[in-house]
Amino acid sequence: MTTTVQPVPSDSPVSAQKTDDSVLQRKAKDHLWMHFNRQSVMEDGGGVPIIVKGSGHHIWDNRGKRYFDGLSGLFVVNAGHGRKRLAEVAAKQAEELAFFPLWSYAHPAAIELADRLASYAPGELNRVFFSSGGGEAVETAFKLAKYYWKLRGRPTKHKVISRSVAYHGTTQGALAITGIPGMKEMFEPVTPGGFRVPNTNFYRAAEMGAPADDEVAFGQWAANRIEEMILFEGPETVAAVFLEPVQNSGGAFPPPPGYFARVREICDRYDVLLVADEVITGFGRIGNMFASTTYGFEPDMITCAKGMTSGYSPIGATIVSEKIYEPFKHGDVSFYHGYTFGGHPVSSAVALANLDIFEEEKLNENVRENSPVFRATLEKLLDLPIVGNVRGDGYFFGIELVKDKATKETFDADESERLLRGFLSKALFEAGLYCRADDRGDPVIQLAPPLTVGPAEFDEVEQILRSVLTEAWSKL
Repeated sequence: MTTTVQPVPSDSPVSAQKTDDSVLQRKAKDHLWMHFNRQSVMEDGGGVPIIVKGSGHHIWDNRGKRYFDGLSGLFVVNAGHGRKRLAEVAAKQAEELAFFPLWSYAHPAAIELADRLASYAPGELNRVFFSSGGGEAVETAFKLAKYYWKLRGRPTKHKVISRSVAYHGTTQGALAITGIPGMKEMFEPVTPGGFRVPNTNFYRAAEMGAPADDEVAFGQWAANRIEEMILFEGPETVAAVFLEPVQNSGGAFPPPPGYFARVREICDRYDVLLVADEVITGFGRIGNMFASTTYGFEPDMITCAKGMTSGYSPIGATIVSEKIYEPFKHGDVSFYHGYTFGGHPVSSAVALANLDIFEEEKLNENVRENSPVFRATLEKLLDLPIVGNVRGDGYFFGIELVKDKATKETFDADESERLLRGFLSKALFEAGLYCRADDRGDPVIQLAPPLTVGPAEFDEVEQILRSVLTEAWSKL
């Protein structure tokens, strides 16, 4: 495959003098420990891509090559790269008050942001507990769920239910909720009490023994597995159910019609809290500030992060209902939990400005209007023999790759290794598309571009994918 290096724009930091790649690669090899990454890429390979600039929906590496950011960094840069306004807000806040904790004190930015988040959240979700990121927000919700039931005189309710292959974070508590065995085994024993139920991958419904010809029936079947697990473990032992509105890991599984209504009914029947993990789906990714609103259900807690600041400064939050907050309102009860940088003044100020941009530029409306076009454009790839399924919602889609479309046969571990890590990830990047080739379930390509893009950009992404996937099939 041949690729063309795009000309470097005049305002690029690499336009005058390219960064010395060899120096940076040596320093990275000597000192930098990558996240979720094989260090052998730097130790034994040709080094690591070094990204130095972002503007709109593009990023540039230190050699001057431009790429389409098809993953918003990591489901994060929802408002797009290079927002000078957000950088200026951060600088102004840092000059005025760079840091102060929310430990017995408060500051205006956190107060205003809590008020803003409560206004977006559905129903009675009015109380906001800040953290530094999404994993911490999930950790907060897990601890709070257990403490809540203790305060209600039901201390045996401590177990949590989540879905197969679901990712909810890597801290010891959040890891107990994460449903990916390969991410847990090396850290076992993890926090006890996590139990798994089937996810909503309708494409693989028959393999689960579920209804495969009726999406509504499949959704009811999947929801009923939650009730089955609650009854099996005992309602007096189950504290909460953690669900992403659209499950990320495994490849963007949307909820079937009626799924969340049934889950809410089950949780209410057995006094189990429902936590919506919206770390990815929050802030426009599915077309509303929260996907809970999109799918018409009211959880007891929402965890969120990523798009709240569009990545311009780190922050996370756990938004809880009045019911959960009530035991803490009076007397000497305290939630002995917190983070040094939770509700950081700079991050809170940036979040407020970022949410202003969402409203002024109608980014949620853009997603709702163009999501069907995005889906239809990606579904053109179904004519390729390697593409088995296109699924997702909003600006969040997964493309599942198969060995045989008729039987839905997937790739074995060795084939997946060669396909995803050996070819696809590098080939897509070299072709100018940064996205994610993931095999935490069946092999998928994930796409979650900035919320500012539209049909022209969808066509650009589809053409790159078509070219690379065609070549990938020829190599099998």
